[in-house]
Amino acid sequence: MKYSGVSEPLKLIGGKWKIAILHALSMGPIRFGELKRNLSPITQQMLTKQLRELEKDNLINRKVFDVVPPKVEYSLTEFGWSFEPVLVALCKWDLGNQERNEQLAVDEAS
Repeated sequence: MKYSGVSEPLKLIGGKWKIAILHALSMGPIRFGELKRNLSPITQQMLTKQLRELEKDNLINRKVFDVVPPKVEYSLTEFGWSFEPVLVALCKWDLGNQERNEQLAVDEAS
């Protein structure tokens, strides 16, 4: 068996916003506008691009409601939900290193 390491998963979730999008969707289905507000300062163009890629990779569902004005809701697929333990581990890691991460931010701003 060939060892693939992290290169394949990073192709799916790499980039600045995909993990944040998946994390937001792990809280439950959400509409585009609310997702954009929650992920500020993401641009509409970037959010649309990232959502399309996540949908193409079968990590999220896009449900279009037949109403006026149009309503679109995003949620995790079963495959997307399989990433939740990684999200939980990342959040725990962040909380465990919060003081260090805050100091790094202060150092970068100086």
